[in-house]
Amino acid sequence: MTILATSHIKFSLYFHIALFLILSNANFQSQQEHLILLKFKFHLQNPSFLSHWNSSNTSYCSWPKITCTKGSITGLTLVNSNITQTIPSFICDLKNLTHVDFSKNFIPGEFPKSLFKCSKLEYLDLSMNNFVGKIPYEIQSLVNLQYLNLGSTYFSGEIPSSIGNLKDLRFLYLQYCSFNATFPAEIGNLFNLELLDMSSNYMLPPLKLPLSITKLKKLKVFYMFGSNLVGEVPETIGEMVALENLDLSKNNLSGKIPSGLFMLKNLSIVHLYRNSLFGEIPSVVEALNLVELDVAENNLTGKIPNDFGKLIKLTWLNLFMNKFLGEIPQSIGHLPSLKGFSIFKNKFSGTIPADFGLHSKLEIFHIAMNNFKGRLPKNLCYHGKLQNLSVYENHLSGELPKSLGNCSSLVEVKIYKNEFYGKIPSGLFWSKNLVFFMISHNKFIGEIPQHLSSNVSLFDISYNKFYGRIPIGVSSWTNVIEFKASKNFLNGTFPQELTNLPKLDTLLLDQNQLKGSLPNDIISWKSLVTLNLSQNQLKGQIPISIGHLPSLSVLDLSENRFSGEIPSIPPRITNLNLSSNFLTGRVPSEFENSAFDRSFLNNSGLCADTPKLSLTLCNFGLKKSTKTSHWSLGLIISLIVVIFLLVLFASFMIIKLYNKRKQALENSWKFISFQRLSFTESNIVSSLTEQNIIGSGGFGTVYRVPVDGLAYVAVKKITSNRKLRQKLVASFRAEVKILSNIRHRNIVKLLCCIYNEDSMMLVYEYLEHRSLDKWLHNKNESSNMSGSAQHVVLDWPKRLRIAIGIAHGLCYMHHDCSPPIVHRDIKTSNILLDSQFNAKVADFGLARMLIKAGQSNTMSAVIGSFGYMAPEYVQTTKVNEKIDVFSFGVILLELATGKEATYGDEYSSLVEWSWRHVHEGSNIEELLDKDFVEQSYLDEMCCIFKLGIMCTATLPSSRPSMKEVLHILLRSEGGIVFGERNVIVGEYDDAPFLKNSKNRDSRLDFVDSDSD
Repeated sequence: MTILATSHIKFSLYFHIALFLILSNANFQSQQEHLILLKFKFHLQNPSFLSHWNSSNTSYCSWPKITCTKGSITGLTLVNSNITQTIPSFICDLKNLTHVDFSKNFIPGEFPKSLFKCSKLEYLDLSMNNFVGKIPYEIQSLVNLQYLNLGSTYFSGEIPSSIGNLKDLRFLYLQYCSFNATFPAEIGNLFNLELLDMSSNYMLPPLKLPLSITKLKKLKVFYMFGSNLVGEVPETIGEMVALENLDLSKNNLSGKIPSGLFMLKNLSIVHLYRNSLFGEIPSVVEALNLVELDVAENNLTGKIPNDFGKLIKLTWLNLFMNKFLGEIPQSIGHLPSLKGFSIFKNKFSGTIPADFGLHSKLEIFHIAMNNFKGRLPKNLCYHGKLQNLSVYENHLSGELPKSLGNCSSLVEVKIYKNEFYGKIPSGLFWSKNLVFFMISHNKFIGEIPQHLSSNVSLFDISYNKFYGRIPIGVSSWTNVIEFKASKNFLNGTFPQELTNLPKLDTLLLDQNQLKGSLPNDIISWKSLVTLNLSQNQLKGQIPISIGHLPSLSVLDLSENRFSGEIPSIPPRITNLNLSSNFLTGRVPSEFENSAFDRSFLNNSGLCADTPKLSLTLCNFGLKKSTKTSHWSLGLIISLIVVIFLLVLFASFMIIKLYNKRKQALENSWKFISFQRLSFTESNIVSSLTEQNIIGSGGFGTVYRVPVDGLAYVAVKKITSNRKLRQKLVASFRAEVKILSNIRHRNIVKLLCCIYNEDSMMLVYEYLEHRSLDKWLHNKNESSNMSGSAQHVVLDWPKRLRIAIGIAHGLCYMHHDCSPPIVHRDIKTSNILLDSQFNAKVADFGLARMLIKAGQSNTMSAVIGSFGYMAPEYVQTTKVNEKIDVFSFGVILLELATGKEATYGDEYSSLVEWSWRHVHEGSNIEELLDKDFVEQSYLDEMCCIFKLGIMCTATLPSSRPSMKEVLHILLRSEGGIVFGERNVIVGEYDDAPFLKNSKNRDSRLDFVDSDSD
C-alpha cells in the first residue's frame, strides 16, 4: 500500500508539473502572438481598419482579420485594405499560420521570401498587388500548399519549374502577369491540381501547350486564354477525364479540334474562339453535360454535327466567323436549354429549323451573313426573352412572323438585305426595349408609324416600298440619332415636326416623292451631321437657317426644284451637292475650289468667280440680252488673244533670264493654298518673331500670327535640324497630303503650306483654347491664355462634348475617307479646342492612309506616345483603325478620371490602372474625377469610363469601331448608353449579345446593370 501510495503521489506530482509547463508555454505563445500582431499593425503604420488590434485587448482571436484554431493564430486575411507596405520579415513568427490572404492591395517589392518560413502554409493569396521580379525557385519549400494565387501582379521572367514539387496543390492562379519565358512542363506533375488559371499572360513568347498538361487527371478547370499559345491542342486532352471547363481562346492555336475533347463526360464549358483552328468539329459528341461551346473566329469548316441535338444542357452555341456550311440540323431547334445561337458570317444554307424558340427561352438569334432562304421561324420569341434578332445579309423571304409584334424584350432587330415583304407587325415599332431597328433593302410596304419605342436610336427603313406622309408624330422620336428612309415612296410635304429631334445625327430621305418647301426654322438640329434630301420634288429657297447648323458636314439637296440664291453655308461642310436645281446668283466664295467642282452642276442661273466649278463666270455678268451676250463673247475672245500674247512674251523673258536667276528661284518661297486666303507668304514669314511663339517641340516651333480676315493663324515651322531632316520632311508631306484632301468640322483646317529649300511651314486655323491636355491636366499658363479663358473650368458637359467631337473626327477618317486614314498619335496634346470648346483633331505628321478598310499596314518603326500606344502596335508595328480606337479610349479614361495617360509608375499607365480596378471589381464611382461625381453627371461618367475600357481592350478585335463608339457617345448625352441587361447594346457584328459569364471576353466582363 505504501509503495502504491508513493507511486500515486509521484505520478500526480509529475502530472501537475507537466500541466504547469504546458500552460506556461501556451501562455507564452499567446503573449508572443499578441505582440507579433501589434508589431505587424505598427509595420502597416497603424491603419484605422486595425483599430481593434490594441495592447489592452488580449483576446486577439476575436479580432477582425484573424482566424484562430485551438487558441492559436492560423489565418491572416487582409483583403482590399489599401496596404502599401511590404510584407514584414517576422510574419512567420506566427508558427501555426496555414492561411494568408493579402489580395487586392498595393503591396510593392519582390516576392516576400519571409513566407518560406511558414512551413504549415496551405493557402496563400497575393493576387492583385504590385509585386515585381521573378517567383523564387524556393517556392517549393511550401510543401503543404493547396491554394496559390499570384495573379494580377507584375511577376515576370519564367515560372519556376520547382512549382511542380508542390504535390498537394489543388488550385493554382497565375493569370494577368508579365511572364515572358516558357511554360514549365513540370506543372504536369501536380497530380492533385483541380484548377489551373494561366490566362491573359500576353507577354509570353509563342509556346506550345506542353503534353505534360494532359497528365492532370483531376484537373476540372483549365484557363489559358490570351497567352500566345501556338501549335495544336494535344489529342491526349481527351485523357483529362475530370475536365469540366476549358478556355484556350484568344491564342494562335492551329490544327483540328481533338476528337477526344467531346468525349469527356464531365465537360460543360469549351471556349476556343479567336484562334486559327481548321477542319471539322468531331462528328461524335458524348459530352452530354456541355453548357457552353464557343469556337467562333477560327477557320473551321464542315457541318454542325447531328450529335449536337443530344446536348440537352447546351445554352450557348457560338460558331460565328468560320467557314461552316450546309444546313442547321433540325434537332438544334429542339434543344430545351438553348439561349444564344450565333453562327453569323459563315456559309450556311438551306432553311432555318421551324422550331427555333419554341422549346427554349431563346435570347440571341444571330445568323447574319450566310445563305439562308425561306421564312423566319414563327416562335423565335415564344417565351418572351428574345433580345437580339440579327438575320441580315441572307436570302430570307416572306412576311415577318406576327408574334414579333408582341416581343417586348427585343433590343436589336437587324434584318436588312433580305427579300422580306409585306407589312411590319405593328407592335414591333413600339417594343419598349427596342434600340436598333434596321430593315433596309427588303420589300416591306406600309406607312411610317406615328410613334416609336422611346429607346430607338437607329431607325433604318431605306430601300423598301414604304409610302404615305412622314407622320407628325415623328416629333416624339426624341432619342433617334439616325433616321434613314432612302429610296421609298414617301410623299407629302416635309413636316416641321421632323426638325424637333435634338439628337438627330443622320437624316436620309433621298429618292422619295417629297414636295413643298423646307421649314425655315431648322436650328434645333444642333447634332445633325448628314442631311440628304436629293431626288425629291422639294422647291422654294434653301432655308437661311441651314447655315447655322453647328454640326452639319454633309449636305445633298441635288435633283430637286430649289430656287433662289445659295444661302451662307459654313465652310465646315465637307460634302456638298446642290446640282440639278434652279438656283441663281453667285456661288459663295468659300466653295470656289476644286473640292466642290461637282457640287453646283446643272444650275443654269449660277455663276462663279473661278473656272474651277465649270460654271458661267460672274466677272462678265449674267446674260441680259442677245446683243449683250455677243458683246461679252467678243470681249472674252479679245482678252484671251491678249493674254496669249502676253504669256508668249513672258515665257521668252523667263527663258532668257532663267540661268541668271536659277539660284534665286530655288531659294524663293513656294506657297500652296488649299482655299481662298486673304494673306500671302510674306505676311506669314515676316511675323515669325520671338514674341509670337506659342509652343515648341522636337518638330520645331509654333507661332500665332495675326492676319487680315481671320484674326490669327497658327504656323508650325519645321526645324532645319539636318539630323531630323528626312523624318521631318516625311512628316510634313504626310500632313499636307492628308489635310489638303479632307475637310471636317472636327479636324483642324490646313489653310496653306509654305516652303523653300531650307524651311517648311504649315499654316492652320488658330484655335483660341489650344490643346486639351492644358485644360484637362491644369497645364495652362496665364501668360499664354486670354483673360476670359483663364477662368473657364473644363466641366463635365464640356468634356462630353469634346469626346463626341473627337469621335466625329476619327469616325470621318476611318469610315468616310477612301482609303481610310489612321492618325497613329491621338492624345490630348493633339486635340485642339476652339473658343466654344469644340474639339478638333490635329497633328497628322504620323498619319497613314490604309490600303483598305480593316487591313493593317506595317510601319518601319514604332512612333507614338507612352500611355496612348496600342499593345499590338508596339509588338508588331502593324497599324489599322483600332490603334486610334485604343488611343481614343485612353482619352475617355482621362476625361472620366481626370488622371493623365501616364498615371502610375514608370512601368504602368492609366489604362493598366483602370483595367486592374475593373478586374478587381472596384466601385467605378471611386475611380472618377472627384470634382464631378457629386453632381448629376455620375451615370454619364460611369458610361464614358466603361466605354474607355472597351476601347482599350488588349485585342484589337475586342474594341468597337469608331462608328460604334460615336453611336454610344451620342446616346450618352441622354444617359441611355447600354441596355438594362448584362449585354452591350451596339453595332457589334463580331461581338453579339453573349452571355455575361466569368472568363468570357473582356468586351462583356465589366458590364453591370447599375449604370449601363
